[in-house]
Amino acid sequence: MKKTPDEEDQRVIWSPQPKQAEFMRRTEYEALYGGAAGGGKSDALLIEALRQVDIPHYRAILFRKTYEQLSELIDRSQTLYSLAFPKAKYNDGKHMWRFPSGAKIFFGNMQYAKDRTNYQGKRYDFIGFDELTHFTWEEYSYMFSRNRPSRHPRSSKKTICYMRGATNPGGVGHGWVKERFIAPAEPGTTISEELTIRDPDGKPISIVRDRVFIQASVFDNKALLDEDPEYLGSLALLPEKERKALLEGDWDSYEGQYFKEFRAAPDLNAAREHGCTESAEELLRQRRWVHVIDPIDLTHGEARNWTIYRSYDFGYARPFSCAWWAVDFDGTLYRILEMYGCTKVPNEGLKWTPEQQFKEIARVEREHPWLRGKEILGVADPSIWDKSRGESIAETAAKWRVYFTPGDNERIPGWMQCHYRLQFDEHGFPRMYVFKGCDAFIRTIPLMMYSTAKPEDLDTTQEDHAADDWRYMCMARPIAPLRPPAQKELQFINDPLNQLKGRNDRWTNSR
Repeated sequence: MKKTPDEEDQRVIWSPQPKQAEFMRRTEYEALYGGAAGGGKSDALLIEALRQVDIPHYRAILFRKTYEQLSELIDRSQTLYSLAFPKAKYNDGKHMWRFPSGAKIFFGNMQYAKDRTNYQGKRYDFIGFDELTHFTWEEYSYMFSRNRPSRHPRSSKKTICYMRGATNPGGVGHGWVKERFIAPAEPGTTISEELTIRDPDGKPISIVRDRVFIQASVFDNKALLDEDPEYLGSLALLPEKERKALLEGDWDSYEGQYFKEFRAAPDLNAAREHGCTESAEELLRQRRWVHVIDPIDLTHGEARNWTIYRSYDFGYARPFSCAWWAVDFDGTLYRILEMYGCTKVPNEGLKWTPEQQFKEIARVEREHPWLRGKEILGVADPSIWDKSRGESIAETAAKWRVYFTPGDNERIPGWMQCHYRLQFDEHGFPRMYVFKGCDAFIRTIPLMMYSTAKPEDLDTTQEDHAADDWRYMCMARPIAPLRPPAQKELQFINDPLNQLKGRNDRWTNSR
């Protein structure tokens, strides 16, 4: 049968691949897509934003961190949107598409945290973040308040309000994204969070918000592999950390990781390289090629006489971090306990006063069997001795018989001491361990990244409070780095001047 002119004009502009379709079918309030390179993340967000453009008062916005990055998203929209909606118009000055119905899709960026206030007072039915790990929690969570329906008094149509994101591992927001979407459940599993607020009369109101992570990789993007089969080779050439993150979607391995040596589970690859054939369970029992171990009973044996330290990093709006350490007779550190003043929101402090903090610290030291009756050596950030605003934090601590000496606050030497402690010797033994149960340390240390402003330093915009108290502890008991195994010297077999005569010189290991 011959097609009508209208049928001739109907053609497929874009069709979702299976994982993209799975992402676009989800009904949770928040959904994150991706986890590895090449999964078709940007296209999925761009098309998802079109879902309600038939409603005149619909407003959507898509974010990238910088305008330079945003331009790539805009360029792709020029292809997709203009083909799907030939009458839609793009306003370059406003970075906005206007559709025949009157609906609008905006493109925005938040290069700096203060940029989020540029969207104050505005409302969007749909909010999407491309490369979500490039954003901080404060930037992302602020937009919850902007996710409101754009109703029109003369329209009976209602919009649906929701948030979507797409990303790879790595970036300044890696930690909170992993904590919010990756760690709580397997991919595809709905994560529900019950929130309680109170009305003006004090009556509690229970609200449930849900979210989900849909995992995808380059292998889920058949169109890309058909178009560029060599892309797999490009990913395979990446350095190991970046390759594991971008090709395999490994959230524990990413470029820019500051403490990449830290191992919460035995490092089987390193063990095998050194000729170890033991299982992970056996290596854990032996405390080899691992930093996180089962607690040792410090009330029995020689451990009763180990030296006990307390390290402390003050926080109020941000978390405070207090840790207790045992030092054995070989000088090995053990992080045995910690008190971390954080809400359920990453990097949000409990807002406890110094009085509240040290009252609780003193209680733990009176009651805990590992600490009770012990002489405890305290070390803390020197800033707690500041008296410019009245009584210093250190003076408040002393009222509760919690005493400190000023820690060495040299950052780069301090971080190097942390690295030295994490080093494994040739038998797989490090010079520090962390007891299971020190959850703040175990969660946050793998998330620390290098600073872009000071390449040797750690990025201070992250949740670095456990790292800081650790640094003070390491500087209180400094050590030398492990020496690598001696290497054979290299020498010329022939006189190098023979090269001038066209002869071949060779380097070889000396015997």
